[in-house]
Amino acid sequence: MRIVIPDDYQDCVRSLDCFAMLAGHEVRVFNDTVKDTDALAARFADAEAIVLTRERTRIDAALLDRLPKLRLISQTGKLAGHVDLAACTARGVAVTEGSGAGSATAELAWALALASRRHLVGEATRLRQGLWQGHLGQQLAGQRLGVWSYGRIGRQVAAYGQAFGMQVWVWGRARSTASARADGFEVAPSREAFFAHSDVISLHVRLGSETTGIVTEDDLNRMKASALLVNTSRAELIAAGALERALARGRPGFAAIDVYEQEPILGADHPLLRLPNALCTPHIGYVEKDNYERYFGIAFAHILAFAEGRPTEVVDPQALANAP
Repeated sequence: MRIVIPDDYQDCVRSLDCFAMLAGHEVRVFNDTVKDTDALAARFADAEAIVLTRERTRIDAALLDRLPKLRLISQTGKLAGHVDLAACTARGVAVTEGSGAGSATAELAWALALASRRHLVGEATRLRQGLWQGHLGQQLAGQRLGVWSYGRIGRQVAAYGQAFGMQVWVWGRARSTASARADGFEVAPSREAFFAHSDVISLHVRLGSETTGIVTEDDLNRMKASALLVNTSRAELIAAGALERALARGRPGFAAIDVYEQEPILGADHPLLRLPNALCTPHIGYVEKDNYERYFGIAFAHILAFAEGRPTEVVDPQALANAP
């Protein structure tokens, strides 16, 4: 099959062990991101299969109409609204997805909390500039950690907080809080208390139509001037512009952010990057070798199965019947 892999920012996919699975297939890899439909149509013109890295490229009906050879979209991880499934089904384009079970994102959330609390980046930069200590950090032990949503990643972060001697409580939907309570974690008495009394809040909510903008400006205004908000989930969980305004007012006092509304961010063109109390990383939560081996290994296995006439984990099975 002719396979295209877009958005390989670090040019690392070809160095993965699982890439050998595609031996014998014609593979083209792009390391930059383009958004324009004309540019994408040119890149994907001969593709029979496209491997998507999370939500970095959007596939809509207008683009699909210009890709008559496309038969399969193999998604790394879960779909999140960036692929028009109905349009794919109507045009006979099968879509597969998989998931990983690693701890990379949870580990980054914790690294961001530690780095922000101890001003790690600023202190390391000062030392390289010939300076000595400049900030007084805070330990996490004894502080209150709020985990919003007790799913796979939230569960891991809650366990990290417990291991570091934090007072952990959870907020989220009834099923989420019930799972947390069953594991021995406290559930916040109210949403207002969760924001007002947490020293560190880490978001682990899945983005969807019901959760877009779920964290409001009022929520942020309730946070302490010393509090830290960590977001390694999705930027759109926070109401547009609310975090920037809240940080400028000083409530919360700090944020550690790995996700943005439009990615990639180039030229330092984002308001959070201009705020001294925001620690920002370039969406690297899941960008880790073992994670990539898992995610891409599953995506490549889906391509091989499709090429052999035994498609698996197809989320739009009707597309197989609609294929020309």
